[in-house]
Amino acid sequence: MSNHAAMLQINDHEGLIEARLMMDAIVDEANIQSMDRELKGLIDGREKPMVVINFGNVRHLSSSALGTLISFNSAVQDRDGQLRLAEINETILEVFKITKLDRIFVIEETAQDARASLR
Repeated sequence: MSNHAAMLQINDHEGLIEARLMMDAIVDEANIQSMDRELKGLIDGREKPMVVINFGNVRHLSSSALGTLISFNSAVQDRDGQLRLAEINETILEVFKITKLDRIFVIEETAQDARASLR
């Protein structure tokens, strides 16, 4: 397990990558760009990546951060991979529902459920 610029905590176990977002607010453009680079770096050179993004620490998420997640989801799918989002708080989950992003992303209640759904 390692920290990447305090933005993500990564656990890569048997090809399943879990990226835990370490900030409670992802609204600053520099942080969003850093998150984008770090997430895409996780799947560089991988075929069929299996990724869980754990939102357990996140309380606020900007629309720009949502755009980054959509882009990352596309990058994962372009590699025939799968992405799961987990531990999203009710406020952010409501944004996913209002914007119909809950139809694009597979969202699991817990990181354990997300990991199990990829096995």
